[in-house]
Order: sequence, then structure tokens, then C-alpha cells
Amino acid sequence: MNTPATVGLIQEAVTADSNANIEHAIERVRDAASRGAQIISLQELFNAPYFCQSQTAERFDLAEPIPGPAVERMQKVAEELEVVLIVPIFERQAAGVYRNSAAVVDADGSLLGVYRKMHIPDDPLFYEKYYFTPGDSHISHTDEHKGANGFRVWNTRYAKIGVLICWDQWYPEAARINALLGAEILFYPTAIGWHPAEKAEFGAAQVDAWRTAQRAHAIANGVFVAAANRVGHEDEKGTNGIEFFGHSFICDPFGRILTEAGTDPAVLVATCDRALIEDTRRNWPFLRDRRIDAYGPILNRYIG
Repeated sequence: MNTPATVGLIQEAVTADSNANIEHAIERVRDAASRGAQIISLQELFNAPYFCQSQTAERFDLAEPIPGPAVERMQKVAEELEVVLIVPIFERQAAGVYRNSAAVVDADGSLLGVYRKMHIPDDPLFYEKYYFTPGDSHISHTDEHKGANGFRVWNTRYAKIGVLICWDQWYPEAARINALLGAEILFYPTAIGWHPAEKAEFGAAQVDAWRTAQRAHAIANGVFVAAANRVGHEDEKGTNGIEFFGHSFICDPFGRILTEAGTDPAVLVATCDRALIEDTRRNWPFLRDRRIDAYGPILNRYIG
């Protein structure tokens, strides 16, 4: 049955105190659950500052395994509240192998698996390639959750969901594969913001491009999209830091915004009528009309 699923997003500023960040996130999750949210996503690297502004080996100490303290704490909350939680953290998979990951916890507190960020940026103040090994495999604790290479879809208690992380949100290929795997709602936990020196000239256009790209994924694939960004100014010694711009949102398969935040901390809740997926795809049959026989060249880096 395509019963509606109610989605919650946590948009928050963080501090250097990991335990305080976790406890505050739990308060926000409780708030979302009290308003009916069944599937709740935290933001990228939710329990730590955005440490990728510089390349500092000591920052690897922030990583922890999955399962580990942060995820296990959130598993207890998920079980108590009977909600699905998307828990994005800095994962230590092994000595020297660290990932930008999101644990997917079902409404009974069980760990369904882990998505590991596939696209890793390397830009000023976003030096992620120094810290993160890109996703190339998955952890799955059941056989019912389908995957293709590093992309995964989880059949949670309330809906089939796909999880992609931040830089992944610019890639139509990632959204398409998740849709082809059966995702009904795509979640994008995020940490994106402005370089202060660029905000006046480019700030509005950057937010609009970010929002537009993800709304396009919803439209092209006939799915719901939910993006949870962080907020607040976080600086690194010797830089002007990053101002994370928030604007978390949930949109439907037509790309219509169901709810959106501004630049302050917020808890968003919206009901996603999954029956709309069927209706949208009947009227916009993009998946039907794909020319899968003609797409081989997309596997090339560039065709000149």
C-alpha cells in the first residue's frame, strides 16, 4: 500500500562538543516525532564541526565505527520513538580508511545499513578528499535492501528510501540509480555554505542552483526529495570560515516545495503522499521513455 509517509528534517548549528551536539539532535528528533514525522534525517556530519576546512591529521580522531557510540545512541532513540533515522557521521571503517557516511536505522532500532558518500569534493575550505575514501561498497545487515555498487535503497517500515550525501546532490546519475532501485524518497543530508567573501555577489544564485538541481532530480525521477543542511558560521584558524546557508526543504515529484527553512535552526515536517509517485509517472513517463540502448557514452569521463 502506498500510504503517506511523514518526513522530518533537522537543520542545526553545531559546536565542538560532540556529546552536546548529539543530545541537542535528540531533542530535535523528539520534536519532529511529536509532530508526526516517521522518517527523520539529520544533517551531514551531524555531531561535529565541519572539519574539512583544513587538512589536519588530528581531525581523524573525530571518526568512529558504525555501529559505534553515536549510531548506537540514535538506535535507542529510533526504537523508543518508532521512527526511521538517517544518521550521518564521520566513519572509521579501518585504520587509514575513513568515510563520510550515513547510517540508516529502522523504526525498531535495527541498523539496516550504511551509505558512504560517493562523490568527494576538493575545493577551498572543502578539502574532503584528504579525509574521506569514496564509497565503493555497502554494509547491509539484511538481504532485502537492494543495491548497485555503492548506491543503496532501504525498505524501511514507512517507505523505500535512498540516501545520498551533499556533493552527491549535484549528480543526476546518483539520483537516477536510486530511483531505478525503487527509492520513493531521496534524502540528501548536507553541509553546504557560502565563502563570506563571495556571498554578496554569488550567494543568492548558489542557493537557487542548489535548490533547483535537487528539485530537478525529483521531477526527472518522479520521487520526493528531502535535503537537510546545516546552519551557522564555522571558522578555521587562518580562514574566514564558511557560513552554512540552511534552506533545507522537502519537495514532491513535481518539484513543488512542501516545506522549507531559512538560515536559522529549524525542524521541518511534511507528509509525502506516495500515491503521487504513481500518478506523476503515468503523466510524465520519463522512466518508460528512457533510451537505455543509447546511453553507453555516459560511462566516459569526457567525449571530445
